[in-house]
Amino acid sequence: MTRQVVSTAGAPAAIGPYSQAIAIDGFVFCSGQAGLDPITGQLVSGIEDQTERTMLNLEAVLAAAGVSMADVVKTTIFLTDLASFSLVNAIYSRHIVGPAPARSTVQVAALPRSALVEIEAIARRAS
Repeated sequence: MTRQVVSTAGAPAAIGPYSQAIAIDGFVFCSGQAGLDPITGQLVSGIEDQTERTMLNLEAVLAAAGVSMADVVKTTIFLTDLASFSLVNAIYSRHIVGPAPARSTVQVAALPRSALVEIEAIARRAS
């Protein structure tokens, strides 16, 4: 039961004491990703661009762990404004490979770096 740190330059570096993901026992636990450009480290603007960038960052972390969106079993979406739910859902849906994973969506008061959306995921490697 060895924990493996997952890291990729294809997603922003951690901005705190955490890993982009941890793989253990066939599972991959991805830290929340936001709409930060992995090259500049800057937050992209607007909810649409942030959601798209967030999904691309999440996909990069999953790929570094040897899994894909098809292996995701649970996601959690954090929004600073639930009025963006439909828009975020439409962009999220374009990246999900069916069957859709279990999911929770919650509104939060604030996110790091003033992000509008953050998404975390749990994936399971196919046996």
